[in-house]
Amino acid sequence: MAKYAISYDIGTTGVKTCIFELADTIKLISAASEGYNLYVFPDGGAEQEPQEWWDAMCSTTKKVLDKCDVDINDICGISFCSQMQGLVLVDKDAKPVRRAMSYMDQRARKELKEGLAYGPQIAGAFIPKLLVSLSITGAVAASVKDPVWKYNWVKKNEPEVFKRVHKWLDVKEYFIARMTGNFCMTHDSAFATLLYDIKKHEFSPKMCKMLGVNPDHLPEIKKSAEKVGELLPQAAAELGLAHGTAVFGGGGDASLIGVGAGSVALGDTHIYSGTSGWVSTVVDKSIVDASAMIAAVVGAEEGRYNYFAELETAGKCLEWVKDHLALDEIGIYLKKTNVTDGYEAKYTSLYDYMTDVVSKVSAGSGGVIFTPWLHGNRCPFEDPNARGMFFNLSLETGKSEMIRAVLEGVCYHLRWFLETEEKKVKSSEHIRFVGGGALSDLTCQILADCTGKVIETVDTPQNVGAMGAAVLTAVGMGKCSSIEDAKKLIPVSKTFKPNMETKKVYDKYYEVYKKLYASNKNNFANLNS
Repeated sequence: MAKYAISYDIGTTGVKTCIFELADTIKLISAASEGYNLYVFPDGGAEQEPQEWWDAMCSTTKKVLDKCDVDINDICGISFCSQMQGLVLVDKDAKPVRRAMSYMDQRARKELKEGLAYGPQIAGAFIPKLLVSLSITGAVAASVKDPVWKYNWVKKNEPEVFKRVHKWLDVKEYFIARMTGNFCMTHDSAFATLLYDIKKHEFSPKMCKMLGVNPDHLPEIKKSAEKVGELLPQAAAELGLAHGTAVFGGGGDASLIGVGAGSVALGDTHIYSGTSGWVSTVVDKSIVDASAMIAAVVGAEEGRYNYFAELETAGKCLEWVKDHLALDEIGIYLKKTNVTDGYEAKYTSLYDYMTDVVSKVSAGSGGVIFTPWLHGNRCPFEDPNARGMFFNLSLETGKSEMIRAVLEGVCYHLRWFLETEEKKVKSSEHIRFVGGGALSDLTCQILADCTGKVIETVDTPQNVGAMGAAVLTAVGMGKCSSIEDAKKLIPVSKTFKPNMETKKVYDKYYEVYKKLYASNKNNFANLNS
């Protein structure tokens, strides 16, 4: 009898719910997605409403079940792939005491400065604290977006709310608590708090004391493929699933997207482009480059780390350019016709149309360069004041050049990640490229030409997070021997080889791209601090 897993990929802008058949391979049976709000405030705040997450999860669960003939009693496990470094503070009943603070939240600048950034510094951190943190956690909470500073911001600015806190959870851990009544964190989520002792595999009392965290607020730590509880009656009724269904720990997106990409062996590199973007290489030890804000984060598999560099806004830049450049948002035209409407419509989405249009623009976008720092930047420089810009516009520049420049700007930054990472770790020559950005053959080719690497994609690259969560369920159920089995279960579907003549064009503009931040750092600070 076939067995199935249900996976929830909980992103920044929406949840993707998938049902997979667990057999000799892991096969996608049904998928549905639904969005929710990200509340962004002028002071740098970025919050989400957990009830909106839950409503979207319940809605998409019903949709995937309606699309297939899977019996809910044949669903043997629930798992998660989730955005990381959120702060979900809950009471004893697992109810949030305030809105969740997104990893994008930048309000805690004062808390960061008071807690870490004073006296003699390296990479923005007080040297003695930096050395202690590196020795215990293998990283350092030197970013305003790190959750420990959000925690301290709530403690300082919302003391009455803070009194009600029972546990500090990350995003998927909130769902585990709501589904099972159990408070826990997987090792990768615990690591992301930057309070986790990488040698002892537990929260560090010394780090808690140093950074002002009440250790009683921290939950029990579990493995990603471990069963962490069973679905409670009320949660089961709301989701439309069977009471008692096993719930597994799951993993963060930084851990599981590589698994779902089949990039799981030592030395394997993958690139992700969704709302955010990153470059990650599998390593077997803790590595950190504090000056570039790159660290080896704990992975879903024991003994494995992902050397990880993150861009806050990757695919989000393409969404921005669609909304503000491609669409006529100021209503000049009396009659608007959507290119995806009509019987003979050639395009399935506006993104497909945009891609087709800009594919006719030459590499280099007529000399225009775009910087994808629409919500600050984290790596290889940390600056919440950095912003996006179009550089080198001319009378010949049109929207097509500007839209292509956005695609190229994201790829320039991903190349910068690769080159910065290679100071410590060698990336693979063949790179798996996943996320919504990998659906575009043009973007895949630009990435290959820009980096000089062979770019590989897999089937349904937008679902790799959920696929990684399904792998964990399969391991937890004993249907896979280890997470490394993902490599043979998830084959390459397309390959893009670099055009070295085109790379010469990108090399020229890339050198200018890298200098734009240094040239404008003070201007960003004057305008945005």
